[in-house]
Amino acid sequence: MDYKYIKQLLERYWVCETSLEEEEILRTFFSQKEVPAELEKYRALFVYAHQEATQDALGSDFDAKIISMIDEPVTVKARTIRLSERLMPLFKAAAVVAIILTLSNALQVPFMTSNGSTGTNTAGVEQVQQGVSVAIGDSSKTDTMQQSSILPSEIQPTPMIK
Repeated sequence: MDYKYIKQLLERYWVCETSLEEEEILRTFFSQKEVPAELEKYRALFVYAHQEATQDALGSDFDAKIISMIDEPVTVKARTIRLSERLMPLFKAAAVVAIILTLSNALQVPFMTSNGSTGTNTAGVEQVQQGVSVAIGDSSKTDTMQQSSILPSEIQPTPMIK
């Protein structure tokens, strides 16, 4: 038997030039029990497509399962957020700004001169340190008062030695 027409349809099928009716002819041809040996290799493709089209992919109880899932009430767990939790990012940002400002001011103090302008002159640092230290003055007064009988009102503060 000559299968010239089937071979022509297969060639057109591989180039995607067949119509739906011609593809149906191929499916019915390959669904027969007797297929020539040279065309047997194409049988699985067309039989599979034919079987898949007729086979139900979903069970009969699929619709009932989906509807029961949709009808179930969904519980929403609401969480209350306190005002402090809501403002926590703002508090953190304010703390970061405060730390940056404090550090920038602390770094500028050693570079200030006595007249308030910035500079790297160390004379301004020496002028700041020339004042009398309360702790040193008090300890020297206490030591002096313990060694002598001089009253604290009679002691004059001593300037610091460079």
